[in-house]
Amino acid sequence: MKRDRQSVDLRHAEMLSYIRERQEVKVEELAKSFGVSSMTVRRDLQMLEARGQISRTHGGATADPRTAPVLDEQDEVALCRRLIACRAAALIRSGEKIFINGSSTALGLLDYVGDKSVRVFSNNGLAVARRYPAGVELTVSGGSLRGQNHIMTGDCALRNLLAEQADAAFLGCSGISPDGEILCGIPNELGLNETMISHASRYYILADYTKIGKTGTYASFSLEKTGCVITDERANPFVVERLRAIGMTVIQVRRSDYPELASSAGQE
Repeated sequence: MKRDRQSVDLRHAEMLSYIRERQEVKVEELAKSFGVSSMTVRRDLQMLEARGQISRTHGGATADPRTAPVLDEQDEVALCRRLIACRAAALIRSGEKIFINGSSTALGLLDYVGDKSVRVFSNNGLAVARRYPAGVELTVSGGSLRGQNHIMTGDCALRNLLAEQADAAFLGCSGISPDGEILCGIPNELGLNETMISHASRYYILADYTKIGKTGTYASFSLEKTGCVITDERANPFVVERLRAIGMTVIQVRRSDYPELASSAGQE
């Protein structure tokens, strides 16, 4: 899977360079040059346009003079996670109480709540070392930390969580399998994640494209109610459709939704 993704990323980068060099190209020309089908080229062009890197035309594409530089994989993932966090923050209503699990992406949404009044309950140990907007009130679960791990788990964390109710839960995950299972890489956090879901009126799973279609020896959440997955435009379309088929809502955030974040990518 990783090798396939790398080959697609490489083709996108080479295709973008090809378009920039020629300024205007046709789908058939790209298909022949890159040895792929016309349908694959159209999907590639759709992806490049969504990133604001080209403009599609009838039967082809042109280079966009406003094109941002191609990011390396690390910067690309970081940008996608910021976009997801920003979209998640937009779903919070002022005055709400929310759960945030051990995910850094989920915790990052607090950077984008603006002047909203938000009460937060979290088992994320990193939460206490950050600064937040004035309207954020934070309560941490307490619990056990092991080694370098920043996620609070154990009986204390669960007992304190059981006494809480929230309007919304925002949860990161280790991955989402091809079958649509929400995976958790830390077994001790599994019960906390499930409790956050059951004690919240609605919930959101935050997962960037590198986690969509992931497999491995992970435990999976037990989902007794459907919720929403927030991911990005590069997410595996087959897994996205699988999630929708089992009743989950899927939001795919795009660079063009938050151009101010996209324009600053790679400059930090």
